[in-house]
Amino acid sequence: MRERAIETVGEPLPESAVTSPPIIQRSDIVTFCLVALLILSIIAVLYIARAFFLPVVTAAILGTMLSPAAKRLEAFRVPRPVSAALIVILTWAAFVLMIGLISVPVMDWFGKLPELGPILKDKMHVFDRPLAVWHQLQVMLGTPDTAEPSFQFPKVAWVQPTIEFLSPTFTEILLFFAVLVLFIASWPDLRRALVMNFPNHDSRLRVLKILNAIETNLGGYLLTVTLINAGVGIATGLACAVAQMPNPAGLGGLAATLNFIPIIGPILMFAILLCVGVVAMPTLAGALVAPLAFAAIAFIEGHFVTPTIIGRRLSLNALAVFLALAFWTWLWGPMGAFLSSPLLIVGLIIKEHTMPERDQPLPPD
Repeated sequence: MRERAIETVGEPLPESAVTSPPIIQRSDIVTFCLVALLILSIIAVLYIARAFFLPVVTAAILGTMLSPAAKRLEAFRVPRPVSAALIVILTWAAFVLMIGLISVPVMDWFGKLPELGPILKDKMHVFDRPLAVWHQLQVMLGTPDTAEPSFQFPKVAWVQPTIEFLSPTFTEILLFFAVLVLFIASWPDLRRALVMNFPNHDSRLRVLKILNAIETNLGGYLLTVTLINAGVGIATGLACAVAQMPNPAGLGGLAATLNFIPIIGPILMFAILLCVGVVAMPTLAGALVAPLAFAAIAFIEGHFVTPTIIGRRLSLNALAVFLALAFWTWLWGPMGAFLSSPLLIVGLIIKEHTMPERDQPLPPD
């Protein structure tokens, strides 16, 4: 007995540092699959019924952006329905003014489409030698000799489908304006009903903070982006005037409008300026002045002006902006591209209020 007692006395073994991996339960897999199916179902419904959801969501986002203006008009004893109607009328007038400014050069260029083929062929003689070298390389590699290398003017069969894709129907436009007016007019009642729909005080307070943050950030985003894009349009118009491009005011307005669409808009505007310069200017060097000037303007705006102003309020990750742009453009086309950043801002605000970040030390690399 004494020897057995001596054998049992000793220091305890250190606890093992090896931890067993978490076990994935069947319920977790089922929950994940159900959530994935729900997300796919929502995406499918938004895509199939985009004729309804696109004008409604656009009106809701734009109405949230314009609600601070309606609140300021209420401070001057203007009734909410009257302020909503005034704001929508002014917004429509600004939109019509921008369309009228852009439509003049667009219709002019569309009228000259049959003449652009010979003009471009004459201007593109500088590429005849590279095309001949490429043709000789194909012959050396065994590619059959089909035709002489020449510059081919692209066909314009895509114009009508593109216009049909970009142009909403009369029903969608009517639905958009009806929802926009009613949303701005009834936004305080809608917000109160949404807040009071939650049972306890903490949930109501959280929802109220989310709605206030969304309204403040979207309103500030619209005002800031509009002023920045107006500056881009003015700078582009001046650059086109200095470069002696045709209709610099219309090109500046087009630059301001396209700049509302992140990433795609500046690239498309650069291509438009390049095409107009090649056609209108006598030399290729002169044709590159306006596009290069716009590239410098867009670079300064995208890397210095917008991050400095908007980044103080809400930081947007570049990858998140690009993925949101790609997804909403695929889902809803050009209007989806316009809505991508506001919808991303709404998602980030909801995430910050529902899943706040905790100050925990990061593990070592």
